[in-house]
Amino acid sequence: MLNDYNVKAVNDAYKNAHIAMQSISDLLPEVKDCNLKRELQSEFKGYETHINDISAFMKENELEPKDINGFKKTIMKGSIKMKTFFNDSKNNIADMMLKGTVMGINELAQMKNERENLDENVSVLISELLKTEETYEKRLRKFL
Repeated sequence: MLNDYNVKAVNDAYKNAHIAMQSISDLLPEVKDCNLKRELQSEFKGYETHINDISAFMKENELEPKDINGFKKTIMKGSIKMKTFFNDSKNNIADMMLKGTVMGINELAQMKNERENLDENVSVLISELLKTEETYEKRLRKFL
């Protein structure tokens, strides 16, 4: 049985990956650069894999994933539309994704640094997602 800290940590990791997938879904229609589009599609698949792994872990531990709420999704989508309306360049889109990725990295690093409070399996899920996001950060920089 996971304690409250671990339940929150695994839910936060789930939300982290889900927000990234939502952002990519909202951005893809605005992307004109083929290489950036391929990168975002690849990242989407990577986040999807993490969502599946986290969801399976949650199911095994009888936890219900907490999705991002509809209001937040609407705000995110509106923000993306506004930010790309006047500037849909690959640099701007990569910068938007990079900022979100760095926010995700920071959140995951904070959780990982609480290692003594984390269940070993939760720690592994967080570490794997963090490693993926650090890879995406490096790959996104080439589009700036």
